Amino acid sequence: MTTSTSATSSERRANRHSGRQRGTGFKFVDRITPIESTLKPFEVLDGDAVEKIHKASMRLLKDVGILIVDYPAASETFRQNGARIEHKGSAQLVKMDEDTVMNWISQAPATFTQLARNPAKSVPIGGKHIVFSTVYGPPFVIDLDRGRREGTIEDFQNFSKLAYMCEHIHHNGGTLCEPNDVDVKERHLDMLMAHILYSDKAFMGSVTHKENARDSVRMCEVLFGADRIRKNPALISLINASSPMRFDDRMFGALEVYALAGQAVLVTPFLMAGAMSPVSMAATLAQQNAEALFGICYAQMLNPGCPSIYGSFLANIDLRSGAPCFGTPEDSLALYGGAQMARRYHLPYRSGGNFTASRIPDTQAGYESANTLMATILGGVNFVLHAAGWLEGGLMSGYEKFILDHETLGMAARLAKGISTDEEDFAWDAFAEVEPGGHFLGSAHTIRHYETAFYQHSVFNMDNYEKWEAEGSVDSYKRANGVWKQLLREYQQPALDPAVKEQLEAFVTARRAEIKSGKLIRA
Repeated sequence: MTTSTSATSSERRANRHSGRQRGTGFKFVDRITPIESTLKPFEVLDGDAVEKIHKASMRLLKDVGILIVDYPAASETFRQNGARIEHKGSAQLVKMDEDTVMNWISQAPATFTQLARNPAKSVPIGGKHIVFSTVYGPPFVIDLDRGRREGTIEDFQNFSKLAYMCEHIHHNGGTLCEPNDVDVKERHLDMLMAHILYSDKAFMGSVTHKENARDSVRMCEVLFGADRIRKNPALISLINASSPMRFDDRMFGALEVYALAGQAVLVTPFLMAGAMSPVSMAATLAQQNAEALFGICYAQMLNPGCPSIYGSFLANIDLRSGAPCFGTPEDSLALYGGAQMARRYHLPYRSGGNFTASRIPDTQAGYESANTLMATILGGVNFVLHAAGWLEGGLMSGYEKFILDHETLGMAARLAKGISTDEEDFAWDAFAEVEPGGHFLGSAHTIRHYETAFYQHSVFNMDNYEKWEAEGSVDSYKRANGVWKQLLREYQQPALDPAVKEQLEAFVTARRAEIKSGKLIRA
């Protein structure tokens, strides 16, 4: 259940934001226009190589198996659906043959739509669509003024507001930063409320505990209606494998809750090649494929047709120091290869973003992020987690980095549109108007397309040196600092039905009391 504002009031709010943001170059939008890439995906594997990786992953699942730790219910589900189980103390090693795997994988939908509380901001997942979401999971935040520090609930709320205000962020994400000033047992409630209250875009559910996943589903039932979210999911939730070849009770417990409720699961092996997978890309891709398909199989066994995303989070380590590396050639190759594997199974693909190991948005951050984002677009990624704000290998959410990343997302969105060849695009009237040796700047065709022909920068500065120096020699880091502050000053909270808000607040209050008392949550 949501509140729909009238078209007039929506237009007023959009116009208000648009007028106020001329100083930042940002444009507030009351509707998301999904990116539908016109580009043919770049591929690094031929058909034979794709099949070799498929067969290698099937061999891993059949002969090596996946370990399930402290969650025998999951192992029993696999056993009932054709898998072989070997007991390893409190864990179970699950092995499946190719026919069993492919039977279950074939039941996952190729595309689906995730609901947002503003219906105009619901997002299509899969196919040729690209959805940009935010950084996820950092315990620290950083900005130019205060430096690096532990994240707070205020920071979380700020990032939620920025995601709402930013045109090229299509999805609010999940753990924008860890709010360390809230008790870990109940902070998921505050994070979910921040997503719901401070933005009207789609968001992610909690996976820190099975019961937190239940809270996430229950809150979305209040927000959207229980029947409605069984038809289209209101949540996507990140289910990480504990690579190599292992899932634990926390992840599979959360997956179970979401799958049974018909909510989307994003199954992602967490691989640092050279540590959690072999150093060779072929072996790493085979392992990633095995782990991702295994988790998706579980979702389908629980609820055939459950929306599922094939996830990839893959970096390599510096073999001299053990430090994670981002934006490397190997990372890009693995991203492209992973996309090909996901397409082989007709599954939506998650990967990429604006990754960097750098601590501040400096030259290293720019190059590493750009290398990853270019591969993200050219590879055909559907759901892009960590598209804005990522620093220090995911340990920090950066305010300025969020804004600078948003700039590159706008450019990436333009790139994905490709080259149009409609009659208007050939500009015959411009050739008729401008004689050979003239210029096209003032032609009628140029004037018609003045605001839309090229990407309009919002943060990067194209002035000459003299003008830039005369205006204070402000670099992009300082410009981004000013932009996020101005956006937060201009922020206006999206409307929410007061009755729905009251129900949500009552639920949160009751759940918080139960958690503090140590009571178990409803089954």
